[in-house]
Amino acid sequence: MLDNMNKKSKENNSTPSDEELIKRFQDGDIYAFEQLVYRYKDRLMNFVYNFLKNRVEAEDVVQETFLRLYRNRHSYKKIAKFSTWFYTIAANLAKTELRKRKRKSLLSLSKMGVEDKDYDIPDVTLSPEKKVNSNIREKIIRDKIEELPLKFREVIVLRDIEQCSYEEICEILNIPIGTVKSRINRGRQKLQKELKHLIEE
Repeated sequence: MLDNMNKKSKENNSTPSDEELIKRFQDGDIYAFEQLVYRYKDRLMNFVYNFLKNRVEAEDVVQETFLRLYRNRHSYKKIAKFSTWFYTIAANLAKTELRKRKRKSLLSLSKMGVEDKDYDIPDVTLSPEKKVNSNIREKIIRDKIEELPLKFREVIVLRDIEQCSYEEICEILNIPIGTVKSRINRGRQKLQKELKHLIEE
């Protein structure tokens, strides 16, 4: 009897899975939604920011992702992992934001005169007498990831930053696993080439 009581106590104190929380939320438990928000808000912010590199835009996308979760909670089916389903929503919203940004940029450029199209390229050359510290290294790596074409950047972010499995990336981006692996390999090769000077130090 004591064993059964201990077992029940452990079950009651155990942390519910994402799938358990979304089921409770679907059944009308608003507190379960709040737990999902608390569990995912920082992770989602980091994930979306790696796409957009703009905190304000990332915050808007994260807020919209949680709104979509609230409104469309019954569209989640247990056949999929909750995190995969949720990251898919966020990734689609982030990519939509990128497309909007691209359209805005093209529109702005089309309205500029020749004399306006003068870009000030910041000098990021590191002084040879100064050793690159870890913070600068991280900044350089983040910048190089940002410079990757979207199809490589998104898989690198999901695999190497968010630690998603190949299968999860397939579902989130809706592409075959062979394409996922190929893009990850090519993305990493591009990064290694760009970061060769850091690796050799």
